[in-house]
Amino acid sequence: MLHGLGQLASVFITYFESVATAERLIVAPEGLNRYYVAPGPSGTRDAKVGATWMTREDRENEIADYVDFLDAVCAESAAAAGRVTVLGFSQGVATACRWMVRGKSRIDRLVLWAGQIPPDVDAAALHALRDGVVLVAGDSDEYADWMAEGNHEDRLQRAGVRHDVVRFEGGHRIDRETLQRVAAF
Repeated sequence: MLHGLGQLASVFITYFESVATAERLIVAPEGLNRYYVAPGPSGTRDAKVGATWMTREDRENEIADYVDFLDAVCAESAAAAGRVTVLGFSQGVATACRWMVRGKSRIDRLVLWAGQIPPDVDAAALHALRDGVVLVAGDSDEYADWMAEGNHEDRLQRAGVRHDVVRFEGGHRIDRETLQRVAAF
């Protein structure tokens, strides 16, 4: 489960408690770069901290670092898994896509939640996914225009990649009811 910009894995993983079972291990690694999201009343001492997977600064090295990191996490946690599903939320969508095409891990299904397949990822490369792609978005997501720029549904269609589209009532967030439905796929 790959979080979005400004989130911490320790908070993000709590959204997935309802779908964790004895047969389903939930792993939420954290982006390698932390920063102060918003100042607190006492400055940085009590400022909210968030994480990001990358910025435009030294972009290619940042991507290489997180791909290596995610491959290592997957090797340690999912080595014996029968099926590996990766869910990316917001910025985590681009992270998941780049990891899938550049990494060494076996990924069976991508759940791309409220994000955009980045332009540097060839959608045809997602054919390697045994169980395809699930695109999830809220019908009132405040980032809908940004997501539409990626034309991810059309790109997958043109590339012939098997995919499902799931919509829910709400904005830019993980919706627990929708998560239950997606987990049942």
